[in-house]
Amino acid sequence: MSSTAGQVICCKAAVAWEAGKPLVIEEVEVAPPQAMEVRLKILFTSLCHTDVYFWEAKGQTPLFPRIFGHEAGGIVESVGEGVTDLKPGDHVLPVFTGECKECRHCKSEESNMCDLLRINTDRGVMLNDGKSRFSIRGQPIYHFVGTSTFSEYTVVHVGCVAKINPAAPLDKVCVLSCGISTGLGATLNVAKPKKGSSVAIFGLGAVGLAAAEGARIAGASRIIGVDLNSNRFDEAKKFGVTEFVNPKDHNKPVQEVIAEMTNGGVDRSVECTGSVNAMISAFECVHDGWGVAVLVGVPNKDDSFKTHPMNVLNERTLKGTFFGNYKPRSDLPSVVEKYMNKELELEKFITHEVPFSEINKAFEYMLSGAGLRCIIRMGA
Repeated sequence: MSSTAGQVICCKAAVAWEAGKPLVIEEVEVAPPQAMEVRLKILFTSLCHTDVYFWEAKGQTPLFPRIFGHEAGGIVESVGEGVTDLKPGDHVLPVFTGECKECRHCKSEESNMCDLLRINTDRGVMLNDGKSRFSIRGQPIYHFVGTSTFSEYTVVHVGCVAKINPAAPLDKVCVLSCGISTGLGATLNVAKPKKGSSVAIFGLGAVGLAAAEGARIAGASRIIGVDLNSNRFDEAKKFGVTEFVNPKDHNKPVQEVIAEMTNGGVDRSVECTGSVNAMISAFECVHDGWGVAVLVGVPNKDDSFKTHPMNVLNERTLKGTFFGNYKPRSDLPSVVEKYMNKELELEKFITHEVPFSEINKAFEYMLSGAGLRCIIRMGA
């Protein structure tokens, strides 16, 4: 057992006291893990658009003060009662969604949407007792999606922790905790393009480029990147994108442009923007008879997806995916091995690195559109 097991740990955390305001490095107390919980020492974390979205409190009920962060790598410091598959010293990735291994979804080979541990952005406390494990001089600090990795130590439900190869560099594989796995799995697990096939990727941010990386790994011969920002096209070539389309450059719907480029449509498409118009285009640009479109982006709550029923009757398939259809505990270790085997390239997703004391720079990079992922070195 760790020498700090069962004790409150005092450490540094980046606390969001108000929506949209710079994070403040504070001394926080982190309580010991309770039943089915694990306390982790976070070594590296990175910033994701989801953190920024909820930090800005756009369209959401603000929940502050809060510790954000959900892409990270660390080691187990101590475990709570009932935890049998993790021990202190294990190398792990905390994940915003979980796998209890007991519910219908976890027992299904077709789903990764755990009934118990599915993402919940409104809950700022632990499931066990409805309380936070973070506090500052007695004031509770809310958790974020069950991970809160912008803290040197955090407490997570055991079902949201993936044990990985200890040889894997945590400053690289930490980005697999969210967006990169989401895009990669959308292609490899859901779209499933065949070798030599054509794939269109809508949106060339980090998730879209991860989807392109999946198409590259699958052996697609044509990977068409679609984005409203032509400045992203050169970067996308590193991820296997072979052709580019900016809808603003054409006076017809982009699905028609792609259909003309590909003699009737692409074999697969993956939509990674959240724009309902892009979703419709992604569906309508796949070939009749066998085309499959996969939706990844999250639309606005009032959006409606509209297409003519003949697009479905002509044997086009529309699918959705959550976290790339990966079960966190069962599947993420194998994704890490893809990196270790040099099949998956993660370095090209990492464009910046900052010490924990300069975490607000990571927000500046993302808000300005500079780069993809910024690694934050804890304890620095």
